[in-house]
Amino acid sequence: MNKRILGKNLEVSELGLGCMGMSFGYGEKADDQKMIQLMHNAFEQGITFFDTAEVYGPYINEELVGKALAPFKNQVVIATKFGFKIDPNDGKMLGLDSSPKNIRRVAESSLKRLKVEAIDLFYQHRVDPEIPIEDVAGTVKELIQEGKVKHFGLSEAGANTIRKAHQEQAVTALQSEYSLWTREPELEIIPLLEELGIGFVPFSPLGKGFLTGKIDVNTELKENDFRLTLPRFTREARNNNLALVHLLQQIGQEKNATPAQICLSWLLAKKPWITPIPGTTKLERLHENIQSVNLNLLPEEMEEIENASAKIQIQGARYSDAAMKMVGR
Repeated sequence: MNKRILGKNLEVSELGLGCMGMSFGYGEKADDQKMIQLMHNAFEQGITFFDTAEVYGPYINEELVGKALAPFKNQVVIATKFGFKIDPNDGKMLGLDSSPKNIRRVAESSLKRLKVEAIDLFYQHRVDPEIPIEDVAGTVKELIQEGKVKHFGLSEAGANTIRKAHQEQAVTALQSEYSLWTREPELEIIPLLEELGIGFVPFSPLGKGFLTGKIDVNTELKENDFRLTLPRFTREARNNNLALVHLLQQIGQEKNATPAQICLSWLLAKKPWITPIPGTTKLERLHENIQSVNLNLLPEEMEEIENASAKIQIQGARYSDAAMKMVGR
């Protein structure tokens, strides 16, 4: 697998691995030992970029990633995140908190859970309107100077926030949702990242599983699957949005590729500083995703995909109203 550079000098595999779903979010937590084996398999196939966060669980996903990747210390890049207030009694999220005190608390705790001396990439998980972004960036700058963090990142931040943060401390990467059914970053964010030399790490590049073709209107999501809270995953929306999946299946047949591989190959071809982080708990899906790096889409094929997909009106917001208020700040 080839490498890509995020920001000035953070080298990562061209495809990363999102680890959230191994512990949290998509129904029952997966078996830890199987997930450790999956991460080892990913590393053996060239993936060196792994994504987690304090709130995934909370805490248990960082612990899992730390345990799994301990044998590969200094050979992998682990990204984690700060920015939420967590109830110490029941682990529930109580809102945002990017105060300098909380950033430092998270950093110290994440270092222990990840079993590392320095956090490779430390993202602000969501922009906190109560804390000036200059203070957030300044705190991470201090952590970098202290050797506890190597690179600063933002997640789901708006253009003005990115620019202000970058002036205080160079932003290495922005992590935001970007895929063939979430193309808003193309309007303002991607041109800004190119201008400032910031890498882009798209999460949910497969539309939280929907764009793989494995979910349809009859799919029963588990009670604790967070997709049940998303307007884009109502039965009516799913029924409408299958038009995009059918398009991807058609294009895939022409290229002898799966819809997931078309989605990932499209992202990889957009910019040389884009590194998607699809998540999975299944070895066969991991192998399928990795094969996308060998699928080279020609410019005319990219144009065909984009023109055809642009004609499909996606139904449903990607988050609930409350969650949408936390993105793009």
